Amino acid sequence: MKFQSLKKSRTSFVVTGLLAAMLSLSACQQDPEPEPSLEDAISEEQAAPMSAEPAEPNDAVVADATLNEVEGDTVATVDDNIMQRTYLCAPTLKVEATYLEEDNQVVLETDKGTVTLNKTNEGTNPEAYEVSTDLSGNQGYTQWRTAHQTRETGVLRTNSSSDEASIDTYECNDSE
Repeated sequence: MKFQSLKKSRTSFVVTGLLAAMLSLSACQQDPEPEPSLEDAISEEQAAPMSAEPAEPNDAVVADATLNEVEGDTVATVDDNIMQRTYLCAPTLKVEATYLEEDNQVVLETDKGTVTLNKTNEGTNPEAYEVSTDLSGNQGYTQWRTAHQTRETGVLRTNSSSDEASIDTYECNDSE
């Protein structure tokens, strides 16, 4: 029995010794570094001296338009009753929400579809929205709840069938 274990030990010592010898020989060999070629020298970034002189000005022609000529082009209107937010949800889902304040609605756009939900409560924390279709417009329901005055978090619940057990829930945070 001892002879058998000695034979195994001797074999492993020999293999270990050979590996150590190979490693030490390969560590001692030095490969000469290749000489830089002409292409390498050309591709290296060359330092260019900078001048303290200012650059020559460009003679750009600028037509000076009067106020009356550009007045129609510069009118901008802002609709305070529409607010847009992008939410990143877990499990993975991106939700683009457009809040229509006057209509008490929110339009949710996802890669699964777009739905318009109606507000179901009078409160602002949380705000609750619901519609009787799933995200793709099929039978089911979609619910959207937002928290905080700034609507920085939300929960999306959707069901694509009449089976209450198959509800998909997404926890969403504002992406900004």
